[in-house]
Amino acid sequence: MSNENGRVYENLSGPGWRDACKLSATMKRTTTFRLIAVLTAVLAASAHAQEDSLAAIRNTAHAYVKSLIPASAGETTITVSQLDSRLHLAPCATKDLSAALPAGQTLQARTTVGVSCAGPSPWRVFVPVMIESKIAVLVLAHAVNRDARLTAADVTVETRRTAGPGNAYLMKPAELAGRTVRRPLAAGTALSADMFAPDLIVRRGQEVTLVSAADAIEVRASGKAMNDGAAGSRIQVQNLGSQRIVEGVVETADLVRVAR
Repeated sequence: MSNENGRVYENLSGPGWRDACKLSATMKRTTTFRLIAVLTAVLAASAHAQEDSLAAIRNTAHAYVKSLIPASAGETTITVSQLDSRLHLAPCATKDLSAALPAGQTLQARTTVGVSCAGPSPWRVFVPVMIESKIAVLVLAHAVNRDARLTAADVTVETRRTAGPGNAYLMKPAELAGRTVRRPLAAGTALSADMFAPDLIVRRGQEVTLVSAADAIEVRASGKAMNDGAAGSRIQVQNLGSQRIVEGVVETADLVRVAR
């Protein structure tokens, strides 16, 4: 369209203009949809990678706890707690993951396992783990008092589900020897090692034989126990020759092996 001065004006209400507007709107919508699709895919991939990372951490904790429980401990169920999905950690290859109990901690019914990454961006998280066992265990046939010494006549053997690893419990009457009950226990109690105090076989002030070994050479010396000790426990012993005080492991009622 033109006016009398020869200037040309576009007919903004014509079909061509409307088609162009429709095309432009369609392209915008298509671009928006594509951006949303790409963003959704990126977020999904990120979430999936995060899930894989958390699963790898849980699997590492599970495998570690399983490795600490001997096969003789019976049927064991290990439950690793779910980790917070909001936990964001640097990527870590499975080969760089390792697990360990915190210093000073032993395997219990409820245990915390530290899982660490030794990759370029190291980190460490603590994972709660619950342990349950199905084992044949010694069960009290009647109530007993503190300081009681038990025999086969005081127990029965039952298959039970127990909290913690199975090796924490007594399974054979012979295991009652050399133990004293720490506290009163009710009839039907499944007996675990921590319910007993081991007999003290070395007494403070007692003379013992100190044994120290290096390579194929073994040296023996007279010593004096500085504290009481049960078999397998660590005590301090004074070497009567040098007067030095060393730490050793009680092996028998009169022999202590110097700890290395």
